[in-house]
Amino acid sequence: MNINSFININKFYKSLRNFNKKKPFPYIVLDGFLKKDIALKIEKNFIKLQDKKLWSYDNFCEIKKATDNWNFFPPESYKLLTALNSHIFLSKLKKKLKMNSLHPDYGLNGGGFHIMGNKGILNPHLDYVIHPKLNLIRKFNLIIFFNSNWKEKNGGELCFYNSNPKNKKIPGELAVKILPKFNRAVFFDTSLRSWHGVNKVKNNVRKSMAVYYLVDKKKKVEKRYKALYSPLKSQLKNKKVLKFIKLRSNIKTSFKVSKLK
Repeated sequence: MNINSFININKFYKSLRNFNKKKPFPYIVLDGFLKKDIALKIEKNFIKLQDKKLWSYDNFCEIKKATDNWNFFPPESYKLLTALNSHIFLSKLKKKLKMNSLHPDYGLNGGGFHIMGNKGILNPHLDYVIHPKLNLIRKFNLIIFFNSNWKEKNGGELCFYNSNPKNKKIPGELAVKILPKFNRAVFFDTSLRSWHGVNKVKNNVRKSMAVYYLVDKKKKVEKRYKALYSPLKSQLKNKKVLKFIKLRSNIKTSFKVSKLK
């Protein structure tokens, strides 16, 4: 498979030059990540919000739908995800980032298609650290957006937050807002105190594809097997929300509150 037929690969690799200099944690935003014809085909054939095959999350901290099932991906999406997990792509990415190790996640745990309708939202959160199947560390997140008619009034921005020196369980101030424009890619380091979330979607459908990359496990690493959500300012004194977050972040209790429909 010729990865250059899908991705503007040289443009992507060049954009990584200042990756580690960005704040509040390493990231890049790249418009025109895919060849335009590929991006248009994926958008046209993107799974519908009403599709019953999607998993549905609907709780205090996350309102979205998703699937990581390869059988549900249309041909162009399937090929793209194959390319993004290929040895060719990862070996060059590892070299550019000067990494000792970098692994794909063929199972797309937490990745694949994500879709949000009106009022869809993700509270600020930290991703899980240790992969539940591979026992590797989740290191990087690559997100690609497929929203041709997205405007600022539609919200749905991907938000990055500063760390909070006083409380590690909640984020600091909002640092970056990224509009989910068509064929825009965001690549960021999710292994640090990488607080991120999605602002509420307004009167549109937000479509994205996510891929995660992993590294070898270190001797000392935070043992977080589930995402840690933070309450919104309006939820800070809501006991039900705080209890939900506590249960949701524990691998032994998360199934009690984060049920998929």
